[in-house]
Amino acid sequence: MTLPLKGLLIVSLEQAVAAPYCSSRLADAGARVVKIERAEGDFARGYDKAAKGSSSYFVWLNRGKQSLVADIKRPEDAALLHRLLARADVFIQNLAPGAAARAGFGSDALRERYPRLVTVDISGYGDTGDYATMKAYDLLVQAESGLAMITGHPAGPGRVGVSACDIACGMAAHAGVLEALIERGITGRGKGLKVSLFDGMADWMNVPLLYFEGTGRAPERLGLAHPSICPYGAFATADGALVLISIQNEREWADFCTRFLEEPDLPKRAGFETNVIRVGNRATVDAHVAAAFAKLTRDAAAAKLRAANTAYGFVNDVAALAHHPALRRVTVATPGGPVSIAAPPVISSDGPADLGPVPGIGEHSAAIRAEFAE
Repeated sequence: MTLPLKGLLIVSLEQAVAAPYCSSRLADAGARVVKIERAEGDFARGYDKAAKGSSSYFVWLNRGKQSLVADIKRPEDAALLHRLLARADVFIQNLAPGAAARAGFGSDALRERYPRLVTVDISGYGDTGDYATMKAYDLLVQAESGLAMITGHPAGPGRVGVSACDIACGMAAHAGVLEALIERGITGRGKGLKVSLFDGMADWMNVPLLYFEGTGRAPERLGLAHPSICPYGAFATADGALVLISIQNEREWADFCTRFLEEPDLPKRAGFETNVIRVGNRATVDAHVAAAFAKLTRDAAAAKLRAANTAYGFVNDVAALAHHPALRRVTVATPGGPVSIAAPPVISSDGPADLGPVPGIGEHSAAIRAEFAE
């Protein structure tokens, strides 16, 4: 398979999730990623030991990288980092606000010294304003951005069960790096990029934000229901499964009523006519639909929904995901042995790429120090 970023050198002073997410995708595309770690390693190594003794987070986000243990506060290690940067294409850092600049690695100064370098500063809330110096971990930003308040059950806000703010930030940073590299191919010069967890999630929150500013009220927390579409929610079957259905328009509603509910005249009944009316009459509509599902097993409901051409999906647990027929997997090598992970989402016509191994702490330190010696 062709690796489009082969030959590029990425130096990443990184920890946790957002920056490693960005650099892992660059590594998947063939870039050489040198991950600079403290002597004790990226603290994400210690989140758990679930993946053959390694952290599940670390295995997911650090495949294909080289690990260099260095302390940039030591003059000799700072000099080593500069020798790496002199040959690097991209520098990524997500240290505490201002820490990289205090150590002599501020992005503006680096680009003056190395004009072709693309620099990426990842932060919690950006580098200006009252929040610039605040620590920012994923759940904190879920709360600050309003995401938690529109997530969960009516009884209270909830956490999105994966690191959504970190991932949004890392995805945006990855896209920004690729755009900057394309631009550099035209201009010959690198550029500086700044991406924050808050900005990444604020972008995702545009719909509830615009809805609030247009109506004066935020979308309701409805658990597995949709705030502006009905019926769009989860219903229990006779054998205890939860099936989530989505009715997107009146044609689909008519088909659902005729072929699933076997009530072709229901769309003419008061309270059931249009989506806007059904949303206002949600409790009655949902109860009516729930009664039909309660008479069917999971398999019978699925067959009937397919026949009605209704969009549906089962509310699976993680055990069901592990055996889902649509789940694609790849294997990565780790210090404790091979681990099967969910495959990267983009499928190339060139075929699958081989993902590099997950490094041990400082596994490549000696080789890199020798390669970039004075």
